[in-house]
Amino acid sequence: MLEPLVSSLDMKPNEYVEPHGAGWRVRSSRVSLDSVVAAFRGGLSPEAIARECFPTLSLEQVYGVITFYLANRAELDAAGQALQAEGEAWRQQQRAGEPGFVEKMAQARRELLAA
Repeated sequence: MLEPLVSSLDMKPNEYVEPHGAGWRVRSSRVSLDSVVAAFRGGLSPEAIARECFPTLSLEQVYGVITFYLANRAELDAAGQALQAEGEAWRQQQRAGEPGFVEKMAQARRELLAA
């Protein structure tokens, strides 16, 4: 549902990132931009991200993704927040439609954690 939002943003793919569905990914890989950015925002250096988190990416790719994110931070953060809000609305709708199921799952989880 957010695909039009992402494609309408004034961001152009470059040699490191490309649009994919409702988001972005590292070009020629299955790694999402969000995954690399989460590691970066979590305090990991680009070197640690390439070495420990995504060994299939080169250090150049990691720096390219981070540079793209920093250059488009406001737009990407807004799109991410919109996606989270959409997901939360869907979860609320599911809970409202099946309240008995949700309570059964919560009870089963409590029992598993208590064991």
